[in-house]
Amino acid sequence: MTKQPGRVPAAESDEPAVDAASAGSRPLPAPGAAVLALLALGWLAAMLWSTREAITSAAAGVTAISLSAFALPGVISAALVAGAAVALAAGNLLARRYGDWATLRFAGAIGGGMLVGLAAAVAINLTYFDTSTTNVIAGTTAAAAIIGGALAGARNAPAIGAVVTAALGTLIFVVAFSRARDPLFDLFSSGDSQESLINAAKWVSRTESLVAGLLAGLLAFGYLTWARRRAVRRDPEAPTLRWPAYLLAGAGPGLLLLLAEVIIRVGGRSLLDLASALSEADAVAQTSLGTSRVDNGIWVLFVGALTALIAFGRTLGPAHSDDDEPAPNRVADQADPADDKPGYATAFDADPAETFDAPETPDADADPAKADPAR
Repeated sequence: MTKQPGRVPAAESDEPAVDAASAGSRPLPAPGAAVLALLALGWLAAMLWSTREAITSAAAGVTAISLSAFALPGVISAALVAGAAVALAAGNLLARRYGDWATLRFAGAIGGGMLVGLAAAVAINLTYFDTSTTNVIAGTTAAAAIIGGALAGARNAPAIGAVVTAALGTLIFVVAFSRARDPLFDLFSSGDSQESLINAAKWVSRTESLVAGLLAGLLAFGYLTWARRRAVRRDPEAPTLRWPAYLLAGAGPGLLLLLAEVIIRVGGRSLLDLASALSEADAVAQTSLGTSRVDNGIWVLFVGALTALIAFGRTLGPAHSDDDEPAPNRVADQADPADDKPGYATAFDADPAETFDAPETPDADADPAKADPAR
């Protein structure tokens, strides 16, 4: 068989052939995406229903505008997470059926977000009162769902799944924490003065943000760990998740909260302006709530990222490289007796016959009297 110049046969190559389409080169899927989508859709439906109940319970239109402005952040955050979760499930389904194509995955993610946004907008228009704020809420909710779907079109599906899981857990915690606000407010307040009440409100908000950040980081780390173990069980050659994935997953809930605030201030600007124009107290309340939401997002971002990174660092062991030198061989490194005894090597390296048949030659430097006893 003639060998072509410049090519090495596969049998004679020192390195094993690498298949470009091997399982280790494919990105990892996001496990449990369908369950996350169902939970996120349920949370969005709960937020829409609670907002509708609050608005319909208002006796006058002015109160309905104020309540809509207060409820808008919860609806937008839920729509953002729901759009990302549904888009993640759609991307996994398309990748499983048609392969992992970046364009197809992104198109499926956008389509999933659009479906969530369209369904939410139709539900708002059909169930809410036909007021000037209804279209604002519906349009902003649809935009948030589409943006969330676009974010889920990233290639690193496990990191997006961790962000969705941690963000959903953070939103549920914030609502559940409302029951503990009054006891904590009484604990932090030292009197009935206005300064004491303001300080107590700040400490309650910081406590909520700190605990939410810790929860977000732990949930993100737990999801990525579960995704990694599940992928290794199915394919031992699955790629390993690096520390940037854990950092992004821990910071993701805070980034989503800040993105939701941007969507609220851009898409729901007219509703916020209407609520602020009702009275001076409403204007102060809207400004204070907006500042508090931004601070909460920043706290969750940094605390969540730090928590996930520390949790990942504790799982690391000592680094081992393929270029590390092997342990020295003590037997091979022992000193050769021939190095210290010049005659030792000569005696054992020589032919035995020559050694015993050769006549003894007196040393030239020896004493002649000792060399010849007769003399």
